Amino acid sequence: MLMKTMPADARPRERLLQRGPAALSNAELLAILLRTGIAGKGVMEMACELLAPTTVDAASGRPTGGFGSVSGLLHANVDDLKRIKGLGPAKRTVLVAVLELARRVLSEQLPDRETFGSPAEAKHYLQLHLAGRGYEVFAVMFLDAQNRMIALDEMFRGTLTHASVYPREVVKRALHHNAAAVVLAHNHPSGSVKPSRADENLTKTLMNALELVEVRVLDHVIVAPGNALSMAESGML
Repeated sequence: MLMKTMPADARPRERLLQRGPAALSNAELLAILLRTGIAGKGVMEMACELLAPTTVDAASGRPTGGFGSVSGLLHANVDDLKRIKGLGPAKRTVLVAVLELARRVLSEQLPDRETFGSPAEAKHYLQLHLAGRGYEVFAVMFLDAQNRMIALDEMFRGTLTHASVYPREVVKRALHHNAAAVVLAHNHPSGSVKPSRADENLTKTLMNALELVEVRVLDHVIVAPGNALSMAESGML
């Protein structure tokens, strides 16, 4: 149904004013931001496309379709949004600005936590910071003895293999921060969070190297837009 054909009290903007934002669905809130649709596609349909499940093109390996959820959309960039037909530069600019504000709010709140007491907390924090990258990043979260974050350092970029991630550099940085523990992390721009054999081998290599300087590896987190995997939660460590 086109927005203009809806009864006035059913339109998202009017419902928000009357009942508050909590009364609206995610698609309705997005429709308010988008304002209008295009010929043959109403704004509600466009909003629903943004929240549709993500698929992967078999030929290119690139993600297609929507972003699966508001969380998945949170990690989208301007180029990602181009895959939704009808999202011109103006609409993409509005969405990216709102999403960036949301990321900044979350980023300001998360470091206020005294500790990362569970794999889920670390996983959500790392997804926020790394999932939207269009290239692979290997990062390390350095923690003190109470699991309070000292620093999150992005240490290597590009395809991650045993040869491109240098255990010596990770050990040096851990000693520099006087860290008691670390959480390893990297992203998969392809969208899959399944660990590769190289990921598993790299984790073991870094655990052995850090054990020599009495630094514990608490987890290795793999993130992608809208998804994340904790090796600790999955019983892989």
